[in-house]
Amino acid sequence: MEQTTIAIEGMSCEHCVASVKDALGRLDGVQVRDVKVGAATVAYDPGRVTPQRIAQAVEAEGYPAR
Repeated sequence: MEQTTIAIEGMSCEHCVASVKDALGRLDGVQVRDVKVGAATVAYDPGRVTPQRIAQAVEAEGYPAR
């Protein structure tokens, strides 16, 4: 497992945090470590998911990720 922290724009409340946490939790090969306003830290299996796919899951919830 590798770990990455993704900066997330546009989050302003606990509902935002919950939406991102749920989206990341649905990804195969991802373990959510921490989600707070502005960032998410996850552990992931690089054989099953890429950092780009993780960012796409965040963006699908409406929050720009970098």
